[in-house]
Amino acid sequence: MPSQAPLWRPSPARIEQARITDFTRQLAASEPALTDADYFALHRWAVANPAAFWAAVWEYGGVLGEPGPTVLERGDCLPGARWFPGARLNFAENLLRYRDERPALVSRLENGERRSLSYAELYTQVAQTAAGLKALGVGPGDRVAGFMPNIAETVIAMLATTSLGALWSSCSPDFGINGVLDRFGQITPKVLFAADGYYYNGKTCDSLERLRGVVAAIDGIERVVVVPVVNAAPDLAGLPAACLFNALQDASATEVEFTRLPFDHPLYIMYSSGTTGAPKCILHGAGGTLLQHLKEHQLMCDLGREDVLFYFTTCGWMMWNWLVSGLASGATLVLYDGSPFAGDGNLLLDCIDEEGISIFGTSAKYIAALEKAGKVPRQSHRLERLKSILSTGSPLAHESFDYVYRDFKADVCLSSISGGTDILSCFVAGTPTLPVYKGEIQAPGLGMAVEIWDEAGNSVIGEKGELVCTRPFPCCPLGFWNDDSGERFHSAYFDRFDNVWAHGDYGEVTEQGGFIIHGRSDAVLNPGGVRIGTAEIYRQVERVEEVLEAIVIGQQWQDDVRVVLFVVLREGLVLDAALEARIRQTIRDNTTPRHVPARIVQVADIPRTISGKIVELAVRNVVHGEPVKNTDALANPAALELFRNLPQLRD
Repeated sequence: MPSQAPLWRPSPARIEQARITDFTRQLAASEPALTDADYFALHRWAVANPAAFWAAVWEYGGVLGEPGPTVLERGDCLPGARWFPGARLNFAENLLRYRDERPALVSRLENGERRSLSYAELYTQVAQTAAGLKALGVGPGDRVAGFMPNIAETVIAMLATTSLGALWSSCSPDFGINGVLDRFGQITPKVLFAADGYYYNGKTCDSLERLRGVVAAIDGIERVVVVPVVNAAPDLAGLPAACLFNALQDASATEVEFTRLPFDHPLYIMYSSGTTGAPKCILHGAGGTLLQHLKEHQLMCDLGREDVLFYFTTCGWMMWNWLVSGLASGATLVLYDGSPFAGDGNLLLDCIDEEGISIFGTSAKYIAALEKAGKVPRQSHRLERLKSILSTGSPLAHESFDYVYRDFKADVCLSSISGGTDILSCFVAGTPTLPVYKGEIQAPGLGMAVEIWDEAGNSVIGEKGELVCTRPFPCCPLGFWNDDSGERFHSAYFDRFDNVWAHGDYGEVTEQGGFIIHGRSDAVLNPGGVRIGTAEIYRQVERVEEVLEAIVIGQQWQDDVRVVLFVVLREGLVLDAALEARIRQTIRDNTTPRHVPARIVQVADIPRTISGKIVELAVRNVVHGEPVKNTDALANPAALELFRNLPQLRD
């Protein structure tokens, strides 16, 4: 890749004031080699000295608990390394360390409702909820689940659950019954929190009918706790052992009795997307999650008490868990539930101004949609406190980088980040002390030995290959639920390369030391034996004004693979020969002839998971007449039928 000028450089003052600069300076007091070290020097040191680095993160993050005498055992085993084997801590205690009047949570709904809780009020609410759960017999090892929107009560329920050492798991209320059963049915929660409904895209949606079906199908749910959202007095008929949220709470409780447990005590059960079968139940530990999030928030996002952190997410996406950990740094969190484009499409932009958001997290799709809609936030909004924009969910297109610095805000750190539910965090991410280059993720995460490997397992720079992590890291999952032998867990990440995590992303390392993600490895196209990342094509298609969305697959054809591109066009437009030729020419001019689709087909919609990710594998299966095993993982499963038996794909 040719060298390029950065789109943004941090000012000397910003670098000097950054927490990562302070962290490095403190390390240099005992590690002279880190004196005046830049980010990449710090990264190399952290990978080479994992015990010293993660001990420093524990100390710098002010973790409440006892670290024990040892940081790392079996440090050459991945999986199998043991971090802080003698430690005792409680996750919720670390998120509730502040108990003052500063705002902890601001909860906003699409319909305009707004509530705010101070850190003191949040602590009291958690104390009352934890006392109620404890009275139900909830304790270490029990599962508590949330079928909930992104509101304050969800955070309260999670903190109350984890304060007792129980495990928390959640999904958003737009899941269908089977989607909920595919998840919670595997973990059999003792208590289920659920909202009576939610608001989305101008509609009021009921959750109680689906909730009744879920409760009837899962044995072992001892109590259902209903949170009123759309109705002050929800109808609890047909819900045995149900009560309202405030009835669960013990109003006399004023203190939280935090249960300190081992570093690797289970904290969260997360779920894979589940579009190719039943979702995998991924088990994450309390200590690893806490340390990784403290590192990412404070060192890589420069998060502190003065910041207001927002991420557009649902409770079914790992970014909700990531967002909530911001409480451990004392920041104010803004929760939003609803459509990001409700009303005039300015709702989230208005929120930046009204709440003084300093770190704004969203998806690549949202940024691209703002540009397509002609939004110019720097003209329509003040954005005074905004210092960072985070983007994940899919690769951020080069054009979106240009858009942010041209039309959003010129002096902002635009951090494209990538990781996943698998590690509940990032492998590659941003940092406030490095420049931003168009189309690139700034750097590998601190303490993460991330490389790109070719097919033979050789580390490569400037070439495309598999994203791997070659050394142990604290947020490595504990395993999968109900996988006692570890066989499924090992197969998911470690079959490809021995003792190395293969993440399933297809990418490359740039000459600046940053990363480009070209899509998922299992969706890589292979026409004529040449591997092509789907993101390489999406980037070009997004240049075409008429195209709103696209999805590309490889179709088996005449003993080879041909590239097929499906496009959703602006309302009223039709894919004619001229537009099709222009799409092909745009792709050819900016990539290679191999990237040019053999077929371009207009469709009305593109199937997505509930967290908003397009499902290339599911579309590929439908095109080939193969079954899609789990359509309940999709937000719009009916869209799959648009791809079945298309005449354009028969010749």
